[in-house]
Amino acid sequence: MNMNLNQRKGPMKSISRRSFMSSTAAGMAAIGALAAAQPAAEAQLVYTTSDWKVSDFNRIVNDPARIKQVYDVIPIGDGKFLNNIKNSLNGLRFGFGVPADQIKIVAALHGPTNMLNYDDFIWNKYKIGDWLKVNDPATGQPATKNPFYASKAGPELKYASTNPDSRKSIYQDTSIQALQRRGAQFLSCHTATEEQARALIAHDHLSQDPEQIVKEMMAHTLPGVLVVASMVAAIALLQAEGHYTYITVG
Repeated sequence: MNMNLNQRKGPMKSISRRSFMSSTAAGMAAIGALAAAQPAAEAQLVYTTSDWKVSDFNRIVNDPARIKQVYDVIPIGDGKFLNNIKNSLNGLRFGFGVPADQIKIVAALHGPTNMLNYDDFIWNKYKIGDWLKVNDPATGQPATKNPFYASKAGPELKYASTNPDSRKSIYQDTSIQALQRRGAQFLSCHTATEEQARALIAHDHLSQDPEQIVKEMMAHTLPGVLVVASMVAAIALLQAEGHYTYITVG
């Protein structure tokens, strides 16, 4: 059956061009406000090649050193892995006679150990010691500063001895600062940082946007630490393309 177009149910509302444009503008403004209210963190969960220093990482991959090791470290374990790295450096140099400039060790820190890549400001503000059950060896209380970074030899790393057997030499210093001076490269995982920011928000009932915390952490990365997009991917490239031998510390 044919139906006359004028027989539709209900009257058709007349809309002027001015009212149409006004309502459209209001709708667009509402959409814009909604978009602005959405957390920006979602866009940063995955780094792309333009977001980080890929060229710096490639230099590490292609380092021409004769002996190259990557330490895959997840549990903090009171920082015992730092002693392992020290032993590698000493064993290769003094036990096997490999020149220091022919040794390259990479510490790939992710999971809980990723927090070792951040300075005292982050450890104090977010109570990292209390969160991760890491005590300050000097007080026995939850650490309010990164207990693994600074050397007891002071910021200038002035040692009383050059004897490798001496506890007063750099060769027995297991601080991150001393190991960096000896050429060890520490890596931080961006993916872990994103996950840890969200874990901190849940643990401490924080109101900040996750990405605000991530950016703050990145601003307080320890000197010399390179942030990579994904540590598990970085380790694969270090092994496959850089021919690094793999050591995991459990």
